[in-house]
Amino acid sequence: MGLSVLDLFKIGLGPSSSHTVGPMVAANRYLEELKQQDLLLQTARIRVELYGSLAQTGEGHATHTAVMQGLSGEKPETIDPDYAVQLVQEIREQNQIRLDGSHTIPFTEANDLIFCFQESLPQHPNGMAIMSFDSAGLVIHKRRYFSVGGGFVLSEDEIGADSPAEAEVNIPYPFENAEDLLIIGDKHNLSIAEIVLTNEKHLPRSKSPREDLLHIWEVMKSCIDRGCSQSGILPGGLNIRRRAHDLHQELLGRPEYDKDHFEAMDWVNLFALAVNEENAVGSRVVTAPTNGAAGVIPAVLAYFLRFINGRDEDDIVTFLATAAAIGMLYKKNASISAAEVGCQGEIGVACSMAAGALCAVLGGTNRQIENAAEIGMEHNLGLTCDPINGLVQVPCIERNAMGAVKAINAARLALRGDGEHMVHLDNVIETMRQTGLDMQNKYKETATGGLAVNVVEC
Repeated sequence: MGLSVLDLFKIGLGPSSSHTVGPMVAANRYLEELKQQDLLLQTARIRVELYGSLAQTGEGHATHTAVMQGLSGEKPETIDPDYAVQLVQEIREQNQIRLDGSHTIPFTEANDLIFCFQESLPQHPNGMAIMSFDSAGLVIHKRRYFSVGGGFVLSEDEIGADSPAEAEVNIPYPFENAEDLLIIGDKHNLSIAEIVLTNEKHLPRSKSPREDLLHIWEVMKSCIDRGCSQSGILPGGLNIRRRAHDLHQELLGRPEYDKDHFEAMDWVNLFALAVNEENAVGSRVVTAPTNGAAGVIPAVLAYFLRFINGRDEDDIVTFLATAAAIGMLYKKNASISAAEVGCQGEIGVACSMAAGALCAVLGGTNRQIENAAEIGMEHNLGLTCDPINGLVQVPCIERNAMGAVKAINAARLALRGDGEHMVHLDNVIETMRQTGLDMQNKYKETATGGLAVNVVEC
């Protein structure tokens, strides 16, 4: 498996890795194709069509603004959140867009960025098409892209084959499933984190995996800190009040380890809420493995550092590398896209990743880590994605807190065992995939079922 830890942990803007980060990446890729074929300056008009889930929940997930930012040449990992808002406002006021930041053409959002609400492309529910026209109105370039979860984007040609990120690479410890990881660990006396970090040195994504993972944690931690400092109402029209700030103030006012034995749980809830409130306002987050589930892994790691082992950089690297290994298994053998398999592919996967990672830094064996990851997903099977108004506020923000607490318990259950268990991680990953196939589309990030309709009806 040629996936990198940086494929699982990407820095970008909220609120959605598949609906915000992915479309921006797709727009970036389209610009590169135009430039490679010397078609950028010949483009007199551009049109974008959003299909399936990208259309149905695109407005609530800022898909349309992400496309405009991407076509302007901005990238998810570097765009300033404040400038992102200003850029879209300028495009709308001026009715023009600067492709790649250099070539200005007319652009009217209502006519050139179309939500195809009743259509879905057969390859994947998160589909989009971008086409360029010359001054005579003829199409000079057209491409379809699919945002397949976690910020991963495939073109129409790629979606039927292996992703570029999974192309054959020469790594010392290739693995396709959890059983492979356990066999490699036994044979070479390596932990799961050591297997992944050794492979990472042979991949082109990172010159220093350790430093990159520590940077990922710093971005996660900054997101927690920002979330704890902000108050007010979240955007989108639901009038949801931010809770992390008030909860943080309340916890700071309590004596450490008061008679309430669930003090640590309150902090875990805080960490998760803080991250996903930031995600909801379009701030900078780390996909872990998605934006919708971005709070689970930071919350569990922050819990470990605050309540168990201070700030140990080796533990941070081990935690994130182990989590990435588990996430790779889901990306390869199932899905991390809620539009494809429901929220079990987001919160469920994040919970599984965090459970295994916490087990690792608490001294668990590879088999206990595998057990923890299995428990984390087994009790998220069938989790639906039913965002109210297509926003990432209800039930998504609280769901991150629930996923984080569940991950901690999964790790503790696994550590009380010897690694032997009936259901294995590979079994539960395949079950999650099959459950996603069986799940009705209204429960797959379309906002047409579950809470998304029943709350409004009530």
